[in-house]
Amino acid sequence: MRHYDAEQVNTLLDYPSLVEALRKAHATGTMPQLDVTVLSENGNSANMFVSLIAWASGDVIAVKLVGVFPGNTALTPPQPSVQGLVALLDATTGAPIATCDGAALTFRKTAADSALGVDLLARKDAETLLVLGAGGLAPHVIEAHTSVRPSIKRVLIWNRNPEKARALAARMNHVSASVEAITSLDEALPQADIVSCVTMATEPMVRGALLKRGTHVDLIGAYMPNMREADDDVARRAGRIFVDAHNNEEGSGDVAGPLAAGVVTREDIVADLFDLCSGRHAGRESADQITMYKNVGGGHLDMFTARHLMRS
Repeated sequence: MRHYDAEQVNTLLDYPSLVEALRKAHATGTMPQLDVTVLSENGNSANMFVSLIAWASGDVIAVKLVGVFPGNTALTPPQPSVQGLVALLDATTGAPIATCDGAALTFRKTAADSALGVDLLARKDAETLLVLGAGGLAPHVIEAHTSVRPSIKRVLIWNRNPEKARALAARMNHVSASVEAITSLDEALPQADIVSCVTMATEPMVRGALLKRGTHVDLIGAYMPNMREADDDVARRAGRIFVDAHNNEEGSGDVAGPLAAGVVTREDIVADLFDLCSGRHAGRESADQITMYKNVGGGHLDMFTARHLMRS
């Protein structure tokens, strides 16, 4: 049995090949059997421990054990807020095949998930990417999105702490686009062709009224019903919502909120990656359409990613 450390995961899971692996998995496969258990420390802490199991009959079983500790970034020295382990087992015999660093795999699969959404839904001529957030996932999102949209010429980074945005921008000189930190989110939103949110926000930051026509909105945070990254106007102007998977889509406030407000209905959640990659839904209908994509996540994505890692 082999173990892949963080460096090996990051080296082997390059974004072009991982995005294509996820595309193929969604185009030719079906949702595996899933199980999720979430525990919070003492029942009321922000710290959580999550176990996710994805079982594809006759193929592989992926088991992800991950801790989510938001305060880790304030430690000395800082630690990732998401850490854990992913194990891959043979679904026919139950024999262990491999283990890998859970934090690195989570960053890679999450960024590739949204990058696949960008490739399927964003305009082909998108030039400006606006990223909200400057945490550990943000550089992965920039790398993944620019890999599927080489048309991107500018990357704008906004963060509540401007210094973090400037520090991230300085580290991203290896990407083909120019990267800069910005301080006015309201001024940046009308310029963006793609808006990607990687935050822990509980109140909406993306104002739909400020979006220009044709913008693609990629929502990665807000993984709980009480969290929001986009206001109701984003869903209102989009008119419909795309998700990576219908499983647990209402667990996010960015879906549950517009539904509760009557801005959209369940019928307006029109397609997931299985629908888009298989061709059952065409995705974007016009150059002026605003597309809203919610990256929900799930154990099936960890399984698809770990399986690709084994074959790399």
